[in-house]
Amino acid sequence: MASESSDRRFTSTAVKIVIAGGFGVGKTTLVGSVSEVPPLRTEELITEASSGVDDMSGVETKTTTTVALDFGRITINPELILYLFGTPGQDRFWFMWDELAHGALGAVVLADTRRLDTCFPAVDFFERRGLPFVVGVNCFDDAYRYGTEEVRTALDLDPQVPVLLCDARERDSTKQVLVTLMHHVMSATRLTSART
Repeated sequence: MASESSDRRFTSTAVKIVIAGGFGVGKTTLVGSVSEVPPLRTEELITEASSGVDDMSGVETKTTTTVALDFGRITINPELILYLFGTPGQDRFWFMWDELAHGALGAVVLADTRRLDTCFPAVDFFERRGLPFVVGVNCFDDAYRYGTEEVRTALDLDPQVPVLLCDARERDSTKQVLVTLMHHVMSATRLTSART
């Protein structure tokens, strides 16, 4: 007779997470740094056609851009798998955000302190939809290091929204952002349940 523990059947829960933010903040890099499968990327070369359309200030050396989405996967434990959907950052692709956010459990808003204004649309997007999110401040090598409370004040975030410094190139740093998001989602869910 099989023991009770060996007879258990685990079912995995798949969770959709959106990675959003402005143009060139590191969304593709973040998804790629943590994905356990080769990430799906829809990057194309930036051409002259984007001149005057896309704001390249602060990212003049960027040569590619996401035109649809980035996709990756990470298994947190046998029972929890995160599917990561990175949004395109340019204004002209924002129409895709509704579709990418549909069914998401939470989101990461990636910010670049050199161009903090580029993450306002993402913050507004998730606030309006009531979707729990965290702000990950991607610490670029040539950027001044602001504290998390300075960023919170500049973005006028609610006190319960977690803000943390990260390096989108580093797997452990990216994992910490995702773990923080999952804790925030669970807290928001408990709070909502307590109110009903």
